[in-house]
Amino acid sequence: MLAFIRRHVPIISLTGFAVLGVATLYLFTAVPTFTAKALLIVNSKGSLGDAAAVSTVVESQIGIMKSESIASAVIEKLGLAQDPEFATGQGSGMISRLLGWSKPETEASAARYAVERFERKLSAKRVGPTYLVEITFDSRDPDRAAQILNAVAEKYVTRQMDKAGLQDEKWVKDRLIELSTQALAAQKALEDYSKNRKEPADSAATIDKLAAAAESSKNAYDNFRRVLRKTEATQQQSSPVFEASIVAGASPPLRASSPKPRNVLGIAIGGGLLLGIAIAMLRDLLDRGIRASGLEHRLSTEKGRIERPLPDAVRPDHQSEASAKATSVRLTGSG
Repeated sequence: MLAFIRRHVPIISLTGFAVLGVATLYLFTAVPTFTAKALLIVNSKGSLGDAAAVSTVVESQIGIMKSESIASAVIEKLGLAQDPEFATGQGSGMISRLLGWSKPETEASAARYAVERFERKLSAKRVGPTYLVEITFDSRDPDRAAQILNAVAEKYVTRQMDKAGLQDEKWVKDRLIELSTQALAAQKALEDYSKNRKEPADSAATIDKLAAAAESSKNAYDNFRRVLRKTEATQQQSSPVFEASIVAGASPPLRASSPKPRNVLGIAIGGGLLLGIAIAMLRDLLDRGIRASGLEHRLSTEKGRIERPLPDAVRPDHQSEASAKATSVRLTGSG
């Protein structure tokens, strides 16, 4: 291995420096992205019971935070439809229009494009088995990222105060339909397999798996419906079910979340060395193939020379006959 590395030090070094140069150029030209973070808490005033119900509540609230209605409200409030970071008219959008891949931009389509980019930059996740939800937003401007994220949190809290319920949310309705479809499909798969099975010994494990999947889907659907019923009952008592609040507002991030110079340079160095070794190995294989083909050509040439028929005058059998005739001398007496 050491001998191989010594032989190919120039190739490995040149490849490594080339990849490192490309990575350095990327770091100089890439637009940094800043990620702002905020923390919200969703308190439930109803007795929700098991962990599955609590998880359903938190997932529902995350769906509301990332809903199109929240995004549209923030975009309209901050005027993001005219922001170059969210508006079309640059880069791929302009190219698509020139090639005829997209329709001419209108005010409504510009708002739709802004909503799509806004939703890609916004993310939310639950913090462990709690009611805490961490929301993040990516932007080229750290101050802008914090401003947008705080607007999202404020709009969400205000909306939950105005509409203390989940039944009118499109995400919840879609989730209910999805869970119902999954439960019916799992039950149908179990029934179909039970009717059409041929080998009882091999099908017992499959039936157990299908039965477990059907039971799990049914429990998820029932838990979701139970949460909705409790929500409706609480609404009828004029008592809000959810009370959301901001635990920690977003502040302008001090450092860019991407690209990360250490990670980029580390990957470039490791990848460049591995690529250089791969190129060196490929070169060795090619050289061996060339040398092997040359040696085979020389051997075939020499073999052809050896197997070429000799003239009759110099054949070994004729030479032996001639020498025998020349040496057949009769010896007599002593002198």
